[in-house]
Formats: sequence, structure tokens, C-alpha cells
Amino acid sequence: MDTVCICGGGSLGHVIAGYLSAKKGMKVNILTRRPERWNRTIEVVTPEGEVLNGSLHTVSGNPEEALHGASMVLLCLPGYAIREELIRIRPYVNAQTYVGSVFSSTGFFFEAMEVLSEDVPLWGFQRVPFIARTEMYGSKARLLGYKNSHKIAVERSADKEKFRAMVERFFDAPVQLLNNHYEASFTNSNPLLHPARLYSLFKDWNPNTYYDRQFLFYEEWTDEASEVLIQMDEELFRLLDKLPVAPDYLMPILPYYESTDAPSLTRKIRSIASFKGIATPMIQTAVGWQPDLNSRYFQEDFLYGLRYVHQEAHRQGVDVPVIDEVYEWGMGMTK
Repeated sequence: MDTVCICGGGSLGHVIAGYLSAKKGMKVNILTRRPERWNRTIEVVTPEGEVLNGSLHTVSGNPEEALHGASMVLLCLPGYAIREELIRIRPYVNAQTYVGSVFSSTGFFFEAMEVLSEDVPLWGFQRVPFIARTEMYGSKARLLGYKNSHKIAVERSADKEKFRAMVERFFDAPVQLLNNHYEASFTNSNPLLHPARLYSLFKDWNPNTYYDRQFLFYEEWTDEASEVLIQMDEELFRLLDKLPVAPDYLMPILPYYESTDAPSLTRKIRSIASFKGIATPMIQTAVGWQPDLNSRYFQEDFLYGLRYVHQEAHRQGVDVPVIDEVYEWGMGMTK
């Protein structure tokens, strides 16, 4: 029987726990700081309306108990929580425990290589496997969308193919093995997309600045945001030229969004149905609206997303003036 330990109680943690524990021959443990709020059974509703009923083996706040017998660990956590969780689980993982992350561009591999012993195999998804939402904490979640295939990186393993096949079996979709952790860690999605838009919106903001409304993040996307994103993307690819990555592992922003320049990119982003209705992270005060500096878009996408691109570019001696400007502005906003 395969034993998986899921660390974290967010939407992805709920859906993956229910999805895997509903399978025959699977034992799923949950490591959470709120074990008292979890049921031992969990229900996941799929996009087709099917109800998956999972049964959790162990739910605990004690890492020794939750990791007992686990051959796979999957962190479903925001970037700011990764390092602390790795330190918590460090005494209870070994060369037979594959420790991974549901999303790798928030620094998982860089943190894990520092925190965990060199004999512990590491793995991570390039992009999240599901679109997920929690409906009732600890007992019910909704799987809103699947990926047709998955890409993962595996490091410190002598049998990457065997592990790849196991992930494919668990998640019921083809899994491609990336060449290395750089190909999972560096993407031009949230770590570039969100900072580019925030910078274009708020670069001249100060604590005495108030806005008369809350902006729509994507539907009111501007050509200025597109220009910043395109330039950041070009700088990211200059960094990738210095790294041991496949030249086609990542598609540049313009072809990815079927665009040719900033105005066409703006039109495309504004038109995407799944982006409709998403508000810019802002808070309302008695005298108007201001950016929400504690939101995930600021606290994660600068500190635990763009940060790693910025650091690696400087380590490799790559000139990234726009990334520098956006990153330094964002870090100033999050102090």
C-alpha cells in the first residue's frame, strides 16, 4: 500500500487528499496545525459532478506521526511556509522519502536543498495539478479543473523514472520528467505576471494615496503592464540561456498568450474567461482604497517568487534591469 503525507490544509491539500484517498491501495496522512478541524472522511466533487469519498488514515499536528511510513510527502503550502515546514519534517524523512511541492516556483527546491539532508530525494510540480476550492474545511472540497498532463522535476534520486510513473498513476494523467529543478522553479506565470501588474498600478503609490475604487486585476489590464511583463519575460529568458535547461521547456509570454506585442497581449489577458471578476488586492478605508500589502500577490509573488529569479540572475551575472526595478520596488512595499 502506498502512503502519502500531505502537508498543509489549503484548497489543493483538501482536493489532493480526497482524490488520492479515494483510490484503492492508497493511504493518505495529513500534517496540519489544525488537526481538530479535520474529519477522517473527505468528499471531493469533480467537474463532472462525481463525488469522490476518501478516507484519511492519519490527521495530526505531529510530524513524526503524520510522516510515519510515508514514501511520498507533498507540501501544499504558500512560499512563506515552506522553509519552516521543511525544518519541522527534517528529522522524519530519509533516502526513501520523496519530499515535494505542489508548485515549485515559490522556492521549494532552493529551500529544500539547504534544509534537508543530501540523501533525501526531492520533487515538485512545475504547475499545480488541479484547480481547487475548499467548501467545508477538513471535510469537503471541489475539484474545479484538471490538467491534461503534468511536468515534474526530481532531484537526488537514482530511479527518477520509477517515481515519475508513480506520480502518473496517482494523478491519472501523463507525467513528463523535466531535466532539473530549474525547469520547475523558473516560470513566467505568477512570479512575473502579478508583479508586473502591481508595479504598473502602484509604482507611484505612497501611504497618503487613496483610490476611488478597487480595480479589476485582469479585465482592466493595461498596455503598460504588458510592456513590463514582456521586458521581464525577455530578461528571464536571458537568465535561462545561462542555465542547463531545455530551450523549449518554457514558452515566452507572447506566444503563450497568442500575442505579438503589448496591445495584443493586453486584449488577450482582458478576454480570458477564467480571469473575469478577479479583483486587485486592495483594502477599503474610510477615505478610499489602498493596495493590500499583506495579500498573497505581494507577500508571495515578490518574496517567494520573483526573489529567486532575481537572485539567480545576479548569481549568473545576467543583466536584468526591469526585474531589478520591479523587485526592489516590491520589496520596499512589503517591508
